[in-house]
Amino acid sequence: MTLEDTTNMSEKQVRRGAAQQKLLAFASLIVLVIGFSLASPRFFQIDNIMSILQATSVNGVLAVGVTMIIITGGIDLSIGTLMTFCAVMTGVVLTWMGAPLLVGVATGMATGALCGLISGTLVAKAKIPPFIATLGMMLVLKGMSLIVTGTKPIYFNDTEGYTDISTGSLVGMVIPQFPLPNGVLILFVVAGIIAWVLGRTVLGRYTFALGSNEEAVRLSGVNTDRWKMAIYALAGAICGIAGILISSRLNSAQPALGLGYELEAIAAVVIGGTSLSGGRGTITGTLIGALIMSVLTNGLRVLSVAPEWQTVVTGIIIIVAVYADQLRRRSAN
Repeated sequence: MTLEDTTNMSEKQVRRGAAQQKLLAFASLIVLVIGFSLASPRFFQIDNIMSILQATSVNGVLAVGVTMIIITGGIDLSIGTLMTFCAVMTGVVLTWMGAPLLVGVATGMATGALCGLISGTLVAKAKIPPFIATLGMMLVLKGMSLIVTGTKPIYFNDTEGYTDISTGSLVGMVIPQFPLPNGVLILFVVAGIIAWVLGRTVLGRYTFALGSNEEAVRLSGVNTDRWKMAIYALAGAICGIAGILISSRLNSAQPALGLGYELEAIAAVVIGGTSLSGGRGTITGTLIGALIMSVLTNGLRVLSVAPEWQTVVTGIIIIVAVYADQLRRRSAN
């Protein structure tokens, strides 16, 4: 089987399953919104809707990044702590070194890209299973965040304009009745760019091909290790953006933050129709999945459901999403 045959097969699988899964996920989102709106009049207020979108901006960006990795048939458990480490390094450059805002933002993204490249190298060159490689990286980054900061948060009080990255509203300046946070705009921009990369570039074609049949791609003469490392590095840079967004929203880099974010991001990806076995997925589906997770969390909070039960519900959603992916694979075969 040639690379072209593998890619065409992958594209057919994507077109066949994507529309149905996105429709199902979107219908689930509508049902959740209607249900919570009927259960509590506070849910559909403009302030609460903006809060949901603000929360989605961070989880959504993380989910967009890990979507690319999951499409290759891999996984990345380090995205939550990587997000935190990128926020910490941004804080070090901006507050401790007094660097300009753009330098701090570039540092956060570069830190993410470097760590992603290391994870990709462990997976591609050292042949360590993605689960183990990224689990190890998760622990390393968690420890590094605590070591660099001395376990204390880094505050951005003296960095002018940093909080506006996430909480400001360019749309609100034009339409005061709809103060859409800048973080949501950044999510849409990142999602649009990655959707274009997956659908229109060589990197995107190889991403799907690696998930469909990596051995066939390798036998076609393609340096699969190089492309896999590039995908992990790009996903890491996207995690850097998430780190900037969350630290901007909190006005601080919290070194103990991050654990748990990877589970919600992966759940959003699977809910959106990306297959854990690789070879299939869409960014639109991932965005819908991220919205479902945010709406569910916010709705349970509005209904005063205890936090421990919110965690239980999130775990059940993850199990159901993975099981649904298994059923989709069986029906496809």
